[in-house]
Amino acid sequence: MKRWNGWGDEEHTYVVPRRAVEALAEWVGPGAPARDATLAEAAATVPESRLPHAPFLSFDPQQRLRHARGQSLPDWVALRSGRISTFPDAVAWPETSDDVRTLLGWAARTGARLIPHGGGTSVAGHVNPDAGGGRAVTVSLRRMNHLLELDEVSRLARFGAGVTGPELEARLRERSLTLGHFPQSFEQSTLGGWIATRSSGQQSLLYGRIERLFAGGRVETPRGPLVLPVFPASAAGPDLREWVLGSEGRLGFITEATVRVSPVPEREEFVGVFFPDWQHGLAAARAVAQARLPLCMVRLSAPEEARTMLTLAGHERLLGALEAWLRLRGAGDEKALLLLGASGTAAVVRFALGEALSLTKQRGGLSAGRTFGAQWTKNRFCAPYLRNALWELGYAVDTFETAAPWSAVPSMLARVEAALRTGLQRWGERTHVFTHLSHVYTDGSSIYTTVVFRLADTPEETLERWSTLKARASEAIVAAKGTISHQHGVGTDHARYLAAEKGALGIAALERALAGLDPDSVMNPGKLLPSVPGRA
Repeated sequence: MKRWNGWGDEEHTYVVPRRAVEALAEWVGPGAPARDATLAEAAATVPESRLPHAPFLSFDPQQRLRHARGQSLPDWVALRSGRISTFPDAVAWPETSDDVRTLLGWAARTGARLIPHGGGTSVAGHVNPDAGGGRAVTVSLRRMNHLLELDEVSRLARFGAGVTGPELEARLRERSLTLGHFPQSFEQSTLGGWIATRSSGQQSLLYGRIERLFAGGRVETPRGPLVLPVFPASAAGPDLREWVLGSEGRLGFITEATVRVSPVPEREEFVGVFFPDWQHGLAAARAVAQARLPLCMVRLSAPEEARTMLTLAGHERLLGALEAWLRLRGAGDEKALLLLGASGTAAVVRFALGEALSLTKQRGGLSAGRTFGAQWTKNRFCAPYLRNALWELGYAVDTFETAAPWSAVPSMLARVEAALRTGLQRWGERTHVFTHLSHVYTDGSSIYTTVVFRLADTPEETLERWSTLKARASEAIVAAKGTISHQHGVGTDHARYLAAEKGALGIAALERALAGLDPDSVMNPGKLLPSVPGRA
C-alpha cells in the first residue's frame, strides 16, 4: 500500500544507523518527533464536495485526501499534521482518451477545474488544488498505463501516459529494450509526469533528458486533441513538442507518448573516485564531461555530502579502513567523491571508464573501484525513503536545485549553501547543508543541494522555517542567474521566480499559448503561470 502521508510503499523502511543519529544531533541538535495525524483523523477533515454527482467521479474522503498533495515539504507538513487547507472535490480515473474528453466536456458545462495526476511525486506543488481555483477534480491517469505500440525496427514505443517507471521498463525489457530514464522518483512517477515537468534521469548523460526521449504523442486539450506526430527530425516550423514539455498540465492531459528506446546494455558498471578536495574533483568532473566520453553518469559529491553519505552508510569498521587508506593517499576531511557510470557493450564500458579514470588520475583522483558504485546502484531509489525515517526522528529534509555554466558553478554553490546555512538563525537553529553535481554537460552542470533541519514545536513554525529557507535559496539562485529549476519543474513553489528567467515578453508569450488551448483556464489552475480569474 502506498503511504498517504510520506514517500513510497508502507512496507519499505529506511533504517538510520546509530552513528548517523548521533551525527544529526551533533550537526543540528537532537530531534523532537512530532505526532502525526492518523489517516482517519485527516480524512475526517475532508469537506463535502461542491460538485454535482457524476458516475465517473469518486467523492470518497480518503481518495480525495490521497490526491490532495504531492511530496514537497509543505505537502508533508500539511499531511503529517492533518491540517490540509484544500482538497479536490472529487477524483476520476479515466482509462481512455475518450474518457478524458468526456471529463473535459463535463468540466466545460459545470465550471469545474481539472488537475492531472500521475504518481503524485511532485516536489513543487504541481498536483495541489489551488486555494482560489474553485471546484476541482483530480484526474488520475494511472489506469492509462499500457504499452500501445512497439516499433522494434525504429525503436519507438507508444505508451499510455500513466505508466510508472517500473511498469514501463518491465514491458520494454520483455523485448530486451529500455528507455533508460531513471529519476530518483522512478518507482512512483509516470511517463506523463516526466514529460510535463521536463524530467531528468540519473543516467541522462547517455540516454538524454526526457525532451530527447519524447518523440511525439497526444494531448487532450479543452480545445480538442493536439496530436504530435513522430519524426526523426523536422524543420516544419517550431516544434510543438516544446509546448508540451514542461507544460505542467496547463495545456491539457498528456494521454499517450511515443518514446525513443534503446537495447538493454550488455554491461553496466559504476565506479567511485576520491579527490583530496572539491577543486580537484570539480576540475575532473568538468574534464570528463567535456571529453564527450560514452558514459551514462558523472556525479560529484562535495566534501560535506561525501562525509554525510559515508556516515549514513554505516559499516563503521569498513569505512574506518577506507578513511585510513585515503588519508595515506592525501584525501582527508575535505575529500570529494566522484561516481562514474558506463553502459553498453563490454568494449564500450571498458573504453569509457578507462579514459575517464585516466582523466581523473591526472587531476589527483584515487580510484576506489566498484564498491561505491555498487552501493549507489543498490540504493539509487532509496534516498526518498530516508525522508520518512528522518521525519520520524524529528528532522525535515528538502532539496534545492539549479544549473549553471562551469565558470559559475563554484560561486553558485557557495551562494546557495551560505543562504541555507544561515537561514534559520532567527530561531537560533542550525542547518546541515550538502551538495552534489548530479547531471553534467559540456558547458555546465546541475547543482543539487540538500538541507536538514529540526522540526519545530508546531507545523506552522516548521512551514515558516521551510519558507524562509526556500526564499533564501531561490533568491540566491536568481541573483546568480541560475535556472530556477533544472529538473523539478515550476509548479507553485517556483512560479514567482519564473519571470526572472523568461522575461516579461516570454511570460506574455506563454500566457497566450496557454490561452490558445485552454481559454477558460480549466487545466491545473495556479501552476506555472497564474490562472485566468473568474471561473467557478
